[in-house]
Amino acid sequence: MWVKAIRVHELGGPEVLSWEEVEIGEPNEGEIRIKNKAIGVNYVDIYYRTGLHRAPLPFIPGKEAVGVVSAVGPGVTSFKVGDVVGYADNPMGSYAEEQIIPASVAIPIPPAIDYKTAASVLLKGMTAYVLVRQAFKRDIHFAHLLQVQRGHAVLVHAAAGGVGSLLCQWANALGATVIATVSTEEKAAQATQDGCQHVIVYTKEDFVTRVAEITSGEGVHVVYDAVGKDTFQGSLACLMPRGCMISYGQSSGSRPDPVRLSDLAPKSLILGRPGLMHYTTNRDELLQAAGEVFASVTAGVLQVRANHVYLLSEAARAHKDLEARRTSGSIVLVPDSQSS
Repeated sequence: MWVKAIRVHELGGPEVLSWEEVEIGEPNEGEIRIKNKAIGVNYVDIYYRTGLHRAPLPFIPGKEAVGVVSAVGPGVTSFKVGDVVGYADNPMGSYAEEQIIPASVAIPIPPAIDYKTAASVLLKGMTAYVLVRQAFKRDIHFAHLLQVQRGHAVLVHAAAGGVGSLLCQWANALGATVIATVSTEEKAAQATQDGCQHVIVYTKEDFVTRVAEITSGEGVHVVYDAVGKDTFQGSLACLMPRGCMISYGQSSGSRPDPVRLSDLAPKSLILGRPGLMHYTTNRDELLQAAGEVFASVTAGVLQVRANHVYLLSEAARAHKDLEARRTSGSIVLVPDSQSS
């Protein structure tokens, strides 16, 4: 069968996102085919489009989608046609009306959560879960300090973005003092709504100086940095002794400069670069992470902001807006055939 999809034949700007027909077959052993209802847009999609991350050409971008099972391959007993499922991170190829994925990565979507909400929160929400609940270790010698908790001071860059918004809400719910950086006053208002006690508009003031003022010179316990080179050294400067620097993206378009181990020594800093795939290495871990996200959404701990919805054929426009920082919260694509 033939379906419409976005395909990349050469690396470059948003204009290389080609809207075309692709052939899709039947699912093989252990696979399912899903008819996508909502597709999450993430900054990692831009990394692949530009070549910052590598994938064989041509490829269909996208690493997050929610849809309805339309076919089941041999040996699959956990899903049936008509089930609502989603997936996040792998495999790539969600910018399509339909796609085939391993049944092992499919996540059942609770009935209380609609397509767009689920596609806005699966990858971003599980990333936030890893960042606040698992990746940050205040001190590697104390196993009970494995997550953000009451009394911690947390700095979140790009706080109005898809992951940043959820990260701020979750850290606030855990009792942390959340300091956010954003680019505009409009985004500052959203960060305040997301529970940030202090919001820094970095285009108007130096975030390193402001963090020092907020913390009375003590610094923060952990920094979550998705920006990359533009904020990396400043983020290190904001940490207190034995603080933890978590780098999880490079939306500035450039990777941070190499860090010498000796640069961490003056304050005994911990530096991490966690990836979701390493915290969902088996199905139990995957469902645990997704379950934590869904439970937080239904309990009202996380407010999912699907602020921008585009047709799948308009993926290039979505990428342009994301790169120009004209968006906040999550971006969702919907197949053109469902727009009516």
